[in-house]
Amino acid sequence: MEKKIKGSQRLSLAKLQAWEKLGYGMFIHFGMSTFEGKELPDGKAPANLYAPDKLDVEQWVSVARDAGMKYAVLTAKHVAGHCLWPSKHTKYHVGNSGNKTDVVEAFVEACRKKGIMPGLYYCSWDNHHRFGSLTPSDTTEIGQFSFTTRAYQDFQTAQIKELLTQYGKIGEVWVDIPAVLPRCYRQELYQTIASMQPDTVIMMNTGFGDGSNYPVDRAWPADLIAIERWLPNSHTGHLNWREIEGKQYYMPGEVCDPIGKEWFFVDGDKPRSDAELLGMYLVCRSRHTNLLLDVPPDKHGVIPKMHVDALMRLRKNLDKVGF
Repeated sequence: MEKKIKGSQRLSLAKLQAWEKLGYGMFIHFGMSTFEGKELPDGKAPANLYAPDKLDVEQWVSVARDAGMKYAVLTAKHVAGHCLWPSKHTKYHVGNSGNKTDVVEAFVEACRKKGIMPGLYYCSWDNHHRFGSLTPSDTTEIGQFSFTTRAYQDFQTAQIKELLTQYGKIGEVWVDIPAVLPRCYRQELYQTIASMQPDTVIMMNTGFGDGSNYPVDRAWPADLIAIERWLPNSHTGHLNWREIEGKQYYMPGEVCDPIGKEWFFVDGDKPRSDAELLGMYLVCRSRHTNLLLDVPPDKHGVIPKMHVDALMRLRKNLDKVGF
């Protein structure tokens, strides 16, 4: 089927299939949430609460490489609104924090040095920079009564332009909570990202589910389909070809799930068992999706030993089964 259909997607089949061959990546949730101990902060914490005292971004990427991962995606800005780069469009960033390192710059440089494809994550749900928007924190439901204003959308575009023009080539752009963005702006944002990084794959996160049903009204347009905290459909595996508004698109799948229970580091959140991690990997790959495994650095700014050890055991187990 793939040889007969080119599809209406922006990227060629060859480029999308090259991304699929990467197979295994590291999601890195790190930022203000790490220091507040809350995944979804209210955005009111002072910038200097963010203060890693042993920040080692190279360690993160070295762990990814040594674990057999081929790419990594960093949360440049999450729900707290605090930015891991010195943005010109807000004062709420690392430059005014307890550690002034431009984490995005350090991350991208480390990825290039160690042969890992860099990706960047940007959250549309922002509790600090509201510009009159109602976030899911106000309405208790993502996409239900929450919305963003045009002023916020202009802010989001300006920040994404910084991320995609200041740090060189970015292989994947992850836009989270796109349901708070209207369809017209998502289309505009997609085109903006593609114009600045023509070879990047763009994810508009569809949220929980096995990827069987693609919510056009909440996440289109995109190049990938997210499978968050689930595994691909057990009967069909991931189906790459999708019909959207009368056209055929080739859309690879990406499972994202934490190594433990939490996205951001929390004391006592131990990694899953070796058997479960091995099973996650094998199921994802056998059902034709990539696995983006979240491995969060701690408050010091390093990936803790228990997670490093779990990843290295997983690599040994994969070697044993021939992966």
